[in-house]
Amino acid sequence: MAFDANDSLLLCEIEQFLYHEARLADDHQYEAWESLWTEDGVYWIPANGEGGDPEQVMSIVYDNRSRIALRIKQLLTGKRLSQTPRSGLRRIVSNVEMLGRENQDLRVTANAFVFESTLRGDLVWASRNEYRLRRVGGELRMAYKKVTLVNNDKALYSMSFLI
Repeated sequence: MAFDANDSLLLCEIEQFLYHEARLADDHQYEAWESLWTEDGVYWIPANGEGGDPEQVMSIVYDNRSRIALRIKQLLTGKRLSQTPRSGLRRIVSNVEMLGRENQDLRVTANAFVFESTLRGDLVWASRNEYRLRRVGGELRMAYKKVTLVNNDKALYSMSFLI
């Protein structure tokens, strides 16, 4: 894909948005993370490979916008025992690519590597993330996030944070 100067500036803006989203998730800033979503946002973590149709196959997470809000409310109660105490999280986002446009959305992919430290031990999560980003009020927002974990074909014992 050939880029011009405007595309290079857009790619930089997209990268900064993804880094910001990662920091908010790592720092457990759930309300700020939730504000990054559009009103029709979809958050999907498929099970068993690439996923297929999320309406027909099993998913680890398949949330519409209201379910995203409910998930955040649950995390904010302090009663998610799997997050007491909270996991230490740090992630690396890399290989950011603009794939094109789909109507008003930008199609973007990136790799992510998440390190989680808990009382149970340390875990590493690796994924390929797909996004549809949209401008709302001049700011980028997530209309779609699909997180395809490298090991989603195995039993996942606990994932109670935002990946």
